[in-house]
Order: sequence, then C-alpha cells, then structure tokens
Amino acid sequence: MRIAEIYRSIQGEGLLSGTPSVFVRASGCNLRCWFCDTPYVSWHPEGEDLEPASILARVCEWDAPHVVLTGGEPMLFAELIPLTEALHAAGRHITIETAGTLDLPVHCDLMSISPKLSNSTPSASATAAWARRHERTRHAPHVIRRLVRDYAYQLKFVIHSPADCDEALNWLRLFPEIDRGRVMLMPQGVTAEQLAPIAEWLIPYCESESLRYCPRRQIEWFGLVRGT
Repeated sequence: MRIAEIYRSIQGEGLLSGTPSVFVRASGCNLRCWFCDTPYVSWHPEGEDLEPASILARVCEWDAPHVVLTGGEPMLFAELIPLTEALHAAGRHITIETAGTLDLPVHCDLMSISPKLSNSTPSASATAAWARRHERTRHAPHVIRRLVRDYAYQLKFVIHSPADCDEALNWLRLFPEIDRGRVMLMPQGVTAEQLAPIAEWLIPYCESESLRYCPRRQIEWFGLVRGT
C-alpha cells in the first residue's frame, strides 16, 4: 500500500472534529478534483510502499485511540482490508475518508464519505482525459448505498457557490435512507480568507435545510501545511 505520510494531529472536519488522531494518508486516487488540496497523492502521487504490519507499527508509536485512513483514495488498495482488521484488533477507532466511488469489506467505525459534485471536475481544456474519467466515475450510487447501509457514516459536500447547494440537495433526494443529521456542507478553499466569505452564507443555508455546516478547522489552525 503506497503511503505518503503518517502523522499525529487533530481531526479538523466532521463529527469527530477536535479529536486527536493519527492520520495515514494513502497515495493514489481514481479521481482528479481540480480543487484537491493534497495533489501529492492525486495529481502527482508520491510515497513509499508499506505492508500493513509496518503501517500498524508506525501508528502504534503514538498513544492515540483514533486513526484516520485518508488519501487520495484509500479504497483503491486491497491492503486496506488487513490493515483495518489489525487496527481494530489493536483497539483503534477507525475513520475512513473516501469519495464513495469504491468499496472494500473493511472494518470501519466511521465512514466519512465526500461525494463529488460537478464542481469538482477538472478543466477539459487543461486535462481532457482526466476530465472525462472524473465525470464518468465521480458518482457511484450503488457504492453509496452499500456504505451507508453497512457503516456508521457522515457525508461532506464541498461547496463553492449556491448552485452547488442545489446540486447537493438533488443528490440527497436520490438517497432517502440517508440521515440528514449526518450530512455536512463544507466551504471550498485552502486559506481561512477563502473559506470565510462562503461560510457567511453557507451557515444560515445549512440551518434552513436542517443540514450541518462543516468548518475546515485544520486550515484555520495550521494553514494548508502537510502533516496537519
């Protein structure tokens, strides 16, 4: 399993925001969101190949009960199955961060799904092949249904404009089984200055639609810095 970084920090997004956690960042992604804030695991993947036992040993160097398996797209790797089994046996709480386009029979305490709206598709003029592939594969309803059926979950949509909110609501209408109390709208941006103006109108919008607003605390706390 190709790993870009393993580090201890604080979860900045979602239901477990504020929780000290060890992050394991897989390198490789089947999508190419233009706003990806970790291009070193998507557009330009880097890292080292590690066996699940080696990953577990490095995770256990920290006394943190929460582990976040993120990427890139960790569901690309079959090694995620024995890794999650080992982490569970070691008593760790496991969050998996995924775009919801791939599925593996993993052990997971919180499936953190970030469905990709049309606002994520890269420019066709810049990278036509990836634009076509991204648009073709970013929405996998059968995977979403399995994930929300089999795991405790949260959903996070990246929002840049009010039109994205409308698209997210239309997306949710396809899945009446999803608990809206577990659905979050998150502003798009990589600096606090970019996030703030979106938050001004997105927070009251979430309240009006009985959805959760999801701040990106790691950017507020640390900026866009690796290892945070």
